[in-house]
Amino acid sequence: MDPTNGADSSVLSVPMAPVAPPASLSLTRDSFNAQSLGRSLNAHVKQSRVLMVGAGGIGCELLKNLVLTGFGEVHVVDLDTIDLSNLNRQFLFRQEHIKKSKALVAKGVAEKFNPVVKIVAHHANIKDPEFSIEWFSGFNLVFNALDNLEARRHVNRMCLAADVPLIESGTTGFNGQVQVIKKGVTACYDCTPKETPKTFPVCTIRSTPSQPIHCIVWGKSYLLNEIFGTSEEESAFDHSSDADNAKEIEELKRESEALRKIRESVGSPEFHQMLFDKVFNTDIVRLRSMEDMWKNRKPPEALDYKTLLAQASKAMAAKDAVLKDDQKVWSLEENLVVFKDSLDRLSKRVLDMKKAGSENTIITFDKDDADTLDFVAASANIRSTLFGIDRKSKFDIKQMAGNIIPAIATTNAIVAGLCVLEAFKVLKGKYDKAKEVFLTPFAPARLLASDRSREPNPDCPVCGVFQTRAYVDLSRATLNDLVEDFLKLQLGYGEKEISVSNEVGILYDPDETDNLGKKLSELGIKPDSFLTVTDEDDENPYVNVVVAIQEAKEPLEEKPIKSVVSGEVKIPTKPKKTPVPEINGQNGHVMENGSRQQSIVVPEITPAKRPHPDEAEDTGAIKKARTAAGPTAGQDDDEIVVVDDSTGGAIVIDDD
Repeated sequence: MDPTNGADSSVLSVPMAPVAPPASLSLTRDSFNAQSLGRSLNAHVKQSRVLMVGAGGIGCELLKNLVLTGFGEVHVVDLDTIDLSNLNRQFLFRQEHIKKSKALVAKGVAEKFNPVVKIVAHHANIKDPEFSIEWFSGFNLVFNALDNLEARRHVNRMCLAADVPLIESGTTGFNGQVQVIKKGVTACYDCTPKETPKTFPVCTIRSTPSQPIHCIVWGKSYLLNEIFGTSEEESAFDHSSDADNAKEIEELKRESEALRKIRESVGSPEFHQMLFDKVFNTDIVRLRSMEDMWKNRKPPEALDYKTLLAQASKAMAAKDAVLKDDQKVWSLEENLVVFKDSLDRLSKRVLDMKKAGSENTIITFDKDDADTLDFVAASANIRSTLFGIDRKSKFDIKQMAGNIIPAIATTNAIVAGLCVLEAFKVLKGKYDKAKEVFLTPFAPARLLASDRSREPNPDCPVCGVFQTRAYVDLSRATLNDLVEDFLKLQLGYGEKEISVSNEVGILYDPDETDNLGKKLSELGIKPDSFLTVTDEDDENPYVNVVVAIQEAKEPLEEKPIKSVVSGEVKIPTKPKKTPVPEINGQNGHVMENGSRQQSIVVPEITPAKRPHPDEAEDTGAIKKARTAAGPTAGQDDDEIVVVDDSTGGAIVIDDD
């Protein structure tokens, strides 16, 4: 008997079939979303066409969220392919996806989550011409899930030009941030300066390294570029101010010439030894001859190629095992094996490109490119050995050379969720409710700290300007057409003195008129180029105007340039600077509680007009002062910049 109810336990109970709920009670996925979001917001979400730039750590989480939430159409842009190191946090990808397009694989996997959502994948660079301002303007919302500064700034600028709201996001280890950017309403990505990147003097990199990073930078930014990339001789390296260091400059020229000859022997049997002898023997012997340099430090030891090669026979036999073990710190002989093998692979790539008729045979560093990574790792380790510096594993060198900050899957997930929550506010048009949210798990306060969106910075060079667009017939439009017909007549500058510039420099001002007769295409102006117009009036100047150039959709009959905006354009004037109140003859500012805080006032340096010959000396001093005192645009990632302390030139290691 069953002790609970007295029933005979020997009688078998027959399980009842589950009763299906009435048809009226069955809920679809969309019904759940409507209940969660409300019918109005759910309708906005289903009708939205959104763009997601980046399909990496944040991107995988964000795409999953967008699809499950029911966003109607999602475009994904990413130029990367999947690497083994991605799999620990980019959960849309599996082992079989390695070397395949991130965007295409993410689309295929995410479609299974919600077949109703339309996903369009673009395996491409967001800076490609096909992704024009007009293309951006076709979206209701853009999400940035990027990991580098340059691309972030580009998307920020394109969204401002297209007047499309942008949700910017990023993570660094356990920390994360989400920011809503809306033209004229909130601060943009460039409204505040970024952290100053790390710098190393070029003389340290070239002659007196003391840390592994110095040797890694040398291998990546110097040696790889000289042999397989853009050599220093062809780059924008400027040594014009090195008059007092003529001997060293002559030596650098001889060094570049020697490397050029070695570069021409790529693929020959002597190639390995020629390069090795040059950088690990001849150059080291030259450095040792500078006795003053080694009074207080141990001089480097040169290596002999044939002697080291004879010692590396055992490592050569185990080459495959050495190449696969990226956690081990390779011996000197093992580094030679990797050095030779990577040179073979890179040489073959160059020869194949030449055989295919390619004019561009340049190979650049990519942390996910095994050939360039092996070359940089082996070269850096051999150089470290010469200078008595600890060698590093390939895994460590990849992190240091690629400026990799360890990514945390949970951080990416939290930030992706915050992106969608802020997107709901944007779709409802409630920008006053939008927040800048910071994820700071080790802060003494709460895990998520939010603040009101900052207002646009009036001095921001990107969003603190008046933006407009122009349709241009680039086959016949000249700079004179732009200045006389468009700027002076259509935009209303009239007889004002103005200057026109692009990212290269000044194209026109009252003293620089040589370009007026040239076509815009001759001046390097293409569709989606940005031109900045500066009002030179000292009394009541307009704010700077940024003109986005768009290719005319149809022939322009009368004038080759036409404003995209119909009707009168009213450019605002620059606001007057409010003087800081004085306290007992000293400047200070009033706090919200009524107290006064002492401040250090830095004299403002106003932008100078293009100098006349008799003003050149003073203006040069102003420009130098601005360069030295102004904030340096930095990087979200730990980007490394090598600064030549004698010339002012710089090598930038991009975060590819």
